[in-house]
Amino acid sequence: MAKGWWFRFSSMLVLVLIAAMTVTPTLFNLDEKSSFPVERKINLGLDLQGGLYMVLGIDFNKVYRDEVVGYARKVQSVLTDAGIESTLGDADASNVRDPKHSIVITKESDVSAAKAKIREFFSYPLRITADNGRTLTYGLGRDYIQEIEETALSKSIEVIRNRIDEFGVTEPEIVSQGSDRVVVQLPGVKDIDRAKELIGKTAKLEFKFVNDEIPPMALNDWLEKVKTSGIEFKKGERFSNYVASVNEYLKNDLPKGYEIAFAKTTNRNTNEITNLEPYLIEAATSLTGEELQEASVRIDQEQNRPYVALDFKASGARIFEEITGKNIGKRLAIVLDGNVFSAPVIQGKIAGGSAQITLGTGDYTTVMAEARDLALVLRAGALPVELIFEEQRIVGPSLGADAIEKAEVAGIVGAFLVFAFMILYYKASGFIACVTILMNVLFTLTILIAVGATLSLPGIAGIALTVGMAVDGNIIIYERIREELKAGLTPYEAVSTGFSKAFWTILDANLTTALAGLCLLNFGTGPVRGFAVTLLIGILTTVYTSYFASKIFFEYYVGKSPKKSLSI
Repeated sequence: MAKGWWFRFSSMLVLVLIAAMTVTPTLFNLDEKSSFPVERKINLGLDLQGGLYMVLGIDFNKVYRDEVVGYARKVQSVLTDAGIESTLGDADASNVRDPKHSIVITKESDVSAAKAKIREFFSYPLRITADNGRTLTYGLGRDYIQEIEETALSKSIEVIRNRIDEFGVTEPEIVSQGSDRVVVQLPGVKDIDRAKELIGKTAKLEFKFVNDEIPPMALNDWLEKVKTSGIEFKKGERFSNYVASVNEYLKNDLPKGYEIAFAKTTNRNTNEITNLEPYLIEAATSLTGEELQEASVRIDQEQNRPYVALDFKASGARIFEEITGKNIGKRLAIVLDGNVFSAPVIQGKIAGGSAQITLGTGDYTTVMAEARDLALVLRAGALPVELIFEEQRIVGPSLGADAIEKAEVAGIVGAFLVFAFMILYYKASGFIACVTILMNVLFTLTILIAVGATLSLPGIAGIALTVGMAVDGNIIIYERIREELKAGLTPYEAVSTGFSKAFWTILDANLTTALAGLCLLNFGTGPVRGFAVTLLIGILTTVYTSYFASKIFFEYYVGKSPKKSLSI
């Protein structure tokens, strides 16, 4: 044989050996402790290996209220810079779709200037809804509400994906469903509770001052009044709903601009709340997690306890230094998702933009895990909205095992029928076709493993389609060779001419299919994308095996002897 043939044959042999080594851990289910040089296996989708399926709904009403309250400090700061004194009023959430907040101007002569400043700096996000003497009431602007609704879904998906990426789930599926739902699929997830905690945690970090002028006895009396009214936290209820109910019931008793928050103590085994320590804190925050640059786990050398260290951006560091410098001796509560983690006393101005969150009691390993999860969600960013777990399904491995078993049976039966047809109809040439089809599947699986793609049931359908396309390519070539033999050419000439004339037909057919696959990949979601990925990889391997690899075998089979016969 010519040197060119030996080079192409050697290259093909090397590819087959590499592919065989790559798929061995998957085919023989080798574990990580195996001494085999290749460890990586093919990623199986949710439908094949099981995992967690969730549908999360968006609570827009809470978003509107938080946005209105969040602007309170900003409005007051702008007025202060303009020399206009003011005090924060109350939040009114009686209309959940359009909550409002009030601000009281100290001097009646400054009311017009205050309205002008609010319109100047906040004309887009806010609108003034009422002007009652020195009290100005504002709500969210209509266009701003629409923007919240349009961007909340995409931002939520981005934050969830960032968290899951750090959680280490391979090939998660996170897609929108309608305008207010997110569907999350996590293949292979075993720690369901931790995954739900990471995904559902809003991670809204706030720094609020504690009102220590109200004695603890008064706080306890208020909570006893709440309990007497029948408002109690029940297991399974959203804690944020309970806190909102408490504050709504006590809105006429609490000082203006303040609300009740709790530091929770939970049983780490049952996850039940064992104690609630009340705090009276500002309703409007002085600093939020939006100014956070980094969150990391560090160890307190004195107590040998993990804690979460916070580092702010330059703008956040300036705000933190300013508020700590002006409020020495006061307690600053670190609030995460409405829960007070700690409330240290400010001993002096804190420069450098650093703070820390200390965690609850427990053994070192448990606290370390909690600290890592907390740092993870803070780094990944806060969810722009609060998510509601509307549906949850744990897909067991039995479903995946059953699907794989049926796919294997279907594959074996289908392969037997295809191979039998090819060998009976095309004789020895049909056997070559069977070898190239096996190579095609082998290369497809290898590329799936190499690029880290996920194989799902639609992906298996893509492999089946690839086999059909490979058979079709072989038939085009074989029929062309038969025509050349009938025209009187020698077997070698017929093979050479047949492959040459069939090439553009095979390439054209696969290119048009590839264009359809690219459209599915670009516009499709979930299983459709999985099918498209497998299809595109299969097209690449089909062109190589059906044409180039098959040609290598045929050139060896017929040689250059004019007397050599061809079984086809």
